[in-house]
Amino acid sequence: MGARHAPTTIGPRAVRALADFFRLEAAGGIVLIAAAALAMVCANSPLAPAYAAFRETPLAISIGNAQLAKPLLLWINDGLMAVFFLLVALEIKREATSGQLARRDQLALPMVCAVAGVIVPALLFVAVNQGDVAAMRGWAVPTATDIAFALGVLALLGPRVPAGMKLLLSTIAVVDDLIAILIIAIFYSHGLSLIALGAAGAALLAMFVLNRLRVTALTPYLLLGALLWFCVLKSGVHATLAGVATGLMIPHVDKRNAIDDEVEHSALETLEHALHPWVAYAILPLFAFANAGLALHGIAIGNLLDPLPLGIAIGLVFGKPLGIVAAALGLRATGRVRLPDGMDARATVGLGLLCGIGFTMSLFIASLAYTDALRYDEAVLGVLVASVASALLGYAWLRPALARGAA
Repeated sequence: MGARHAPTTIGPRAVRALADFFRLEAAGGIVLIAAAALAMVCANSPLAPAYAAFRETPLAISIGNAQLAKPLLLWINDGLMAVFFLLVALEIKREATSGQLARRDQLALPMVCAVAGVIVPALLFVAVNQGDVAAMRGWAVPTATDIAFALGVLALLGPRVPAGMKLLLSTIAVVDDLIAILIIAIFYSHGLSLIALGAAGAALLAMFVLNRLRVTALTPYLLLGALLWFCVLKSGVHATLAGVATGLMIPHVDKRNAIDDEVEHSALETLEHALHPWVAYAILPLFAFANAGLALHGIAIGNLLDPLPLGIAIGLVFGKPLGIVAAALGLRATGRVRLPDGMDARATVGLGLLCGIGFTMSLFIASLAYTDALRYDEAVLGVLVASVASALLGYAWLRPALARGAA
C-alpha cells in the first residue's frame, strides 16, 4: 500500500488568488440565483409577453455582404456562452499547468469523483427513460455541476467551510466541465459542413503557430478566435466549442519552469482575470434569465413524475452525490488518497449534494438536446426542481456537519 501524500503547500499569492476566485464565484452564484428567480417571475406574471419578446428580439451583424441574424436567445446561447466556455478552457489549462491538476498526487481524487459523478446520473436517467428515443437525447443533462451556484450556497455557511472543501468542489467542477465539453462535441453536433470545418481548422492552426512562436499578445488570438467562432457556428459543431479551442491556445507558463511573477502575468492569467467578472456577473446571469423562465400554467406537481423530468431530478439529486461520495470514500479506503483537511465522510456527502446543482450547464445541455418546446420545458422543470432541492439538501446537511467538525 502506497504512502499517504502530504497536503499541498499553498503560497501567499496562491492563497490570495484562491480567495478572490471563491469570493467572485460565490457572489456570482447569488446573482445567478436572483436572475433565475426574476425569469420565473417574468414568465408567470403580466410581464410574460414582454419576457417572450425579449428572448425573440432579432439581432443581426453585417460585414459587407455577409450577415448573421439570430434572435437574442440564440445570441446568448451560441455567442455569449462561447465566452463562458473560453473562460472554462482557460481555467482547465491553468489548472493543468500550474494548479491542482498539474500534480498527479492531487489529480486522482477530483478526476475520479468527477467521472463517477457523470456516469451514475447518466445511468439513472437512462434507466428511467429507456424506450423513449427522443427523451434519451438528454442523457447528459443531469451530469453537470454549476460551480457558481454551489459556491454561492457554500458562502451562506460562512467561515466554517474548510478551504480544502471549496478547492475540491472547484476542481471537480473543472473536470466536470471538461467532460461536458467532450460530450457536447461528440453527441450534440449535427449537419457538418466540411468547408466551414476546414476554415475553422485554418484559424485554429494559425493560433497554434502563434502559440509555438511564443506570441503573447492577446489581440491576434482573440481576432482569430472570433473568426473560429463564426466558422464553427456555420460548421454544424456547436459554436461554444470555439471558445474552448481558443482558450486552450492562449499562452501560459508552466509553473515548474517559471517564477511566480511570470505565471501571474501570463497572457492566460491576464485574460482569465479580465473575463471572470463579466462571466460571473453578466453572461451567466443573462443566460439564466433567458433560459430559466418556465411558465408554470398547465404544469402540476404530477408532471415532475413524468420520465424526462424525473430522470433528470433523480440523476442530479441522487446520482451525483452517490457517484461522488462512493468514489471519494472508495479512494480514501485504499490509503493512497486523503480527503482535504477539515473534511470527513459527512462533509463529503454534503459536497456530493451540492454537486447535484446542475443549473447553468444542465440548462445549456437541455437546450442542445431538445428542440421540441414541450420536452425542453420538461427538462427545465427537472433541472430547476433538482437544483433547488440539491441546494437545500446540501445546505441542511452541511450546516450541522461542518459545525460539528469546527467544534
